[in-house]
Amino acid sequence: MKSSHLLGLEERRNQTNLTLINIELNFQIMENRPFSKKFRQNKKQFRREFVKNLQPNRVVNRLELVILRIYPRRIVHSEKYNGALAASCGRDETGLVGLVLWGEQIDRIRIGDVIRIESGWCSLRDGELVVSTGLSGRISVIDR
Repeated sequence: MKSSHLLGLEERRNQTNLTLINIELNFQIMENRPFSKKFRQNKKQFRREFVKNLQPNRVVNRLELVILRIYPRRIVHSEKYNGALAASCGRDETGLVGLVLWGEQIDRIRIGDVIRIESGWCSLRDGELVVSTGLSGRISVIDR
């Protein structure tokens, strides 16, 4: 007959082994999931907005446009920005909107591209809506 001290050690060893097996199983399960919540980026997906719903001086969370025209670039020197800038226009199913392209965006985006603007900014210029990525927004090409 084993002493109570040895039984306690065996129970702890068995519990440790069970814990290690559970950890291994959890890792195997997580590896088989293509997009595990634990490893997914903490990025909120906003509902798509449309041109007809844009309002001046408001944030543009997610807007998808087809680029119709890109005007020639110009160099701008101001307190907030020094560099290349180009005006363009795009449309979705609901309307037409002006778009400002900054720096490297001018070279990356072409006529006919389908783009997505996230965390951009909408303003009013000469009575027309103009969308820009602003300081913290992003623009990405969805389709060419």
